[in-house]
Amino acid sequence: MSNILRNPPRLPLVAPSILSADFGHMVEQCRAVLDAGADLLHLDVMDGHFVPNLTMGPDMCRALHRAFPDVCLDVHLMVTDPGQYVEPFAEAGASHVTWHIEAVTVEQSAELAQAAAGLGMTTGVSLNPPTPVEKIREYLEHADLALVMSVNPGFSGQSFIEDVLEKVVCIRTEYEYRGRLQMDGGVRGVTATRCVSSGCDVVVAASAIFGESRERWSGIIHDLRGGNQVCVGRG
Repeated sequence: MSNILRNPPRLPLVAPSILSADFGHMVEQCRAVLDAGADLLHLDVMDGHFVPNLTMGPDMCRALHRAFPDVCLDVHLMVTDPGQYVEPFAEAGASHVTWHIEAVTVEQSAELAQAAAGLGMTTGVSLNPPTPVEKIREYLEHADLALVMSVNPGFSGQSFIEDVLEKVVCIRTEYEYRGRLQMDGGVRGVTATRCVSSGCDVVVAASAIFGESRERWSGIIHDLRGGNQVCVGRG
């Protein structure tokens, strides 16, 4: 499985969230966004319990892996029981899996990380906007990536919550976290620049990309990268 999240250098990566793509033309939309410069694809998995929405499962991941075998598939589990999804998504071709610290204990998260690593995936932990940043500190030891939510998860198209930038700075500087640091939710050109300058090196965007005309995607991705014109690539 390809996984750009393992690879240096740590230039900002852009991960379009397919939650806002046209599900009737998913492969076509993903091919176009990758051709426009995206580095990986972000899959928002919701179970209707941890968050009110119900989205996609391993079959979507499997279809995308079949269509794009060399592309990193970044699975974000917004579910109450992430343990039941780790192996199915690994078998479906996922490169990376992130779960929420609100759903598991530190010990459970460590066990999940070990299991996911054994299946060839990198792992991440995420926290929601209301969750104090200090709650994530113990989880970081076994995580390749930390995801800071900048909206309350469940639906795309929400407004960016500015206060979460302080969490990014804390994780990167005070906690001296050296793994990947990802921001997800309401990220657009101006906010993306602030995310990168605060310490993020992976930005997720949904409606900011897929909600615009395809002709604009390349320029939008450039802006999401914080104005960095270097395209890291898909591998």
